[in-house]
Amino acid sequence: MHHLTAIVTGASEGLGKCIAFELANYGVNLVLVSLPESGLPQLCDFIKKNYHVNVHKIETDLCRFENYESIFNELKEAGIRVDILINNAGVGNFALFLDKSLAFYKSQIQLNAMVPVLLTRLFLEQVKDNSPCYILNVGSLGGRFIMPQKQVYGATKSFVRYFTNCLRLELCDTNVSVSLLSPGGINTKPELLVLHNSLKGLSRASILEPEAVARIAIKGMFAGKKEIVPGRLNQLLVLLDSLLPAEIKDIIMKRRMKKIVSKNTHIQSAHAESLLKESMP
Repeated sequence: MHHLTAIVTGASEGLGKCIAFELANYGVNLVLVSLPESGLPQLCDFIKKNYHVNVHKIETDLCRFENYESIFNELKEAGIRVDILINNAGVGNFALFLDKSLAFYKSQIQLNAMVPVLLTRLFLEQVKDNSPCYILNVGSLGGRFIMPQKQVYGATKSFVRYFTNCLRLELCDTNVSVSLLSPGGINTKPELLVLHNSLKGLSRASILEPEAVARIAIKGMFAGKKEIVPGRLNQLLVLLDSLLPAEIKDIIMKRRMKKIVSKNTHIQSAHAESLLKESMP
C-alpha cells in the first residue's frame, strides 16, 4: 500500500492524530490538515522520521469556505493525487441548547456537516478509475441515538450518516469504497477524560481509547465495511436500539433529561448562593 496517499482532516490531535499514525503504519503517504499553530509541523516531522512515509502538511481553517478548493489546488501543484479521504475534523459539545452561542452552532454545523460534503465532492473530481480509493466519514453513535445535551452535534452526525449511506449506494459499482465510522465516547482530550471518568455503568464501560478506535477504523475501511462500530459493547447497544420500541426509548431519555435538569438547577442554585455570600460585607 506504499503507493496510496491519504488526506486526514483534524489531524493534529485526538482521533485524527491516531488515524494518521495508523495509516503511516500501513505505509500510506499522508496529507495532514489542521488549524495553524496546532502542532502539525512537529507531528509531520515525527511521522516522517519514525514511519518513513511522505507527509505533506496543510495548516488551514476549514470553517472558511475558500480554503476547501485551495487544499486540492495545492496538492495538484505539488503533483500529489489522493486515494483516501478521512473526514475526521469536527466539533463536539455537551451542553443545554441555550448555553451555546449562535456563532458556536454555525461553526459546528459547518465543520461537522458542510466540510465533509464539499471535501468529498472535490476529492471525487481527482479520483482515477483504475485504482482503489477510499472515503471514511467519521460519524458517531450520537447520530443514531437521541442524546440530551448533544442536540446539534447529534443532528450533524445524523446528517453525516445519511450522506455517507447515500454516497456509498451511488458509488457501489465504482472503484471508490465509502465507509462510516460510528464510535461511542473516545478519550481524545483531557476534559473528555475527566467527563468520562465521572460516568458509571455501561456509559463508562463503552468509552474507548483513540488508538483502538483508529486501528479498528482503518482496518474496517480497507475491508470495505459499510459501517464501523468500534467496541463490542457499542455494537450491542446498536442492536438493542434496533429492538427497543420507540416508546420505551422515549421514557428512558425523558428520565435521563430530568436528572440532567435537576443537576443543573442544583449547580446554578449553589453558584448563586456562593455569589450572594461573596457580595455580603
